[in-house]
Amino acid sequence: MTAKELQKRNGKSENLRVLQTEDGSYFCESSEGKILYNIDISDEGMSCTCGDWARNSKKDSSFRCKHILSVINCIPNGQVESAHFMDRKKPKLDERWIIKIENKDFVQYAGLLDLGHQKGIAQIEVDPIQLPNQDNGNFAICKATVVSKTGDSFTDIGDANPQNCSSKVRAHLLRMASTRAIARALRSFTNIGMTCLEELADLSDLAGGDNGNSKGKTVKQPDRKPKVMPKEEKPEQPKAKAPDRPPNKGNETGPAVEQKEAALPNASDGNGKKPAAQPMMSSAQRSAIYNLSKRRNVSVDELQKISFQTYGVELAHLSSKDASSFIRHLQSA
Repeated sequence: MTAKELQKRNGKSENLRVLQTEDGSYFCESSEGKILYNIDISDEGMSCTCGDWARNSKKDSSFRCKHILSVINCIPNGQVESAHFMDRKKPKLDERWIIKIENKDFVQYAGLLDLGHQKGIAQIEVDPIQLPNQDNGNFAICKATVVSKTGDSFTDIGDANPQNCSSKVRAHLLRMASTRAIARALRSFTNIGMTCLEELADLSDLAGGDNGNSKGKTVKQPDRKPKVMPKEEKPEQPKAKAPDRPPNKGNETGPAVEQKEAALPNASDGNGKKPAAQPMMSSAQRSAIYNLSKRRNVSVDELQKISFQTYGVELAHLSSKDASSFIRHLQSA
């Protein structure tokens, strides 16, 4: 028996379940878990009741089937009397890849791929059926086939166009269609009924991901010092018409001059530079904040509290820059 054949059978034996009876006999389940093979380990040698051992042991006295290797791997230091049980590893979807949106669970593509590899993926093939162009309305279609190590294959299609994709991925429609096709094929292979997050039409308010940890959690306040509340900007007052009087020939000073300089639109901040007014939060940013807070069960009062403690202003007075930071915090909470 060559080292390559032994390595191959060792790999197949890792997930087999070994049982030990009270009299010291060993049994190993088949790959499908429907048959128990009896393994005899003694000073005279090793034997198994499977057909693989019956065929090959006649040609090679050192032959060991995967069932014998499973028992050997359960025996520490070759001590048969100290053997313990080895349970079959059961593939399981990690809950970190599940995200809840509006009380409905969605699975992320990375979680499907992880579960697929646990079950045993031999290969994944993707064929583009339709390339996006102006004639078909930039409609991309791909077909994906997932082949398991046991030879079973699962095929499905995925599509992407500017209407069912976020603006962030509209420049990558073919890749989006490929991802959706693979995700749908993986759902059939892994028997997952949840819709994949990447299949949703609009993810603009969830860009950046949640790492699968947003399930049932509320937003925590960021650990940052509150900023000083900026002075509220007042609208520019129209200049009053000066009365008809002779001009002042000297250097005019006093409160009247200071009031005039403050009313000038080109007044500087004392360093020769004009103060740049920050743009205020847009309606799209405001909608994104309220949508994220709704999905994470954060009340409006909590939003106002976080906004004031973090940015020093009420939610309605957030600048565009601070609103973007607030959205990223809600996404990663």
